Amino acid sequence: MSQPIRKPDEMPVNPVTSARKTSIQVLISPDEAPNFAMRRFIMEPGGGMPKHTNAVEHEQFVLRGRARVGIGDDVFEVEANTALYIPAGTPHWYEALGDEPYEFLCLVPKLPDTVEILE
Repeated sequence: MSQPIRKPDEMPVNPVTSARKTSIQVLISPDEAPNFAMRRFIMEPGGGMPKHTNAVEHEQFVLRGRARVGIGDDVFEVEANTALYIPAGTPHWYEALGDEPYEFLCLVPKLPDTVEILE
């Protein structure tokens, strides 16, 4: 890892092209750590991600805001201080709720990942 300690305001933020009003910030890349990558997602009010699958599992922790999240056939309303687990290959989607951004950390294993948009 080039720098073992860093602040998010030092890292680039990029739009997620398949989503609306959503950006990603890679905090620890898969090239820097032996087992996991850590990303931060920010969905502005009205933002979201379409239904999709990933070849790898996701462990997520909500930092702020609220969202409706579909995982498989279930729909949940989540808020800050909530942890989510999304199994590999499971369809999932996001819809930010309220007037503040929905922000979460997402950890994924350092394995090949394929994203398939289902909508």
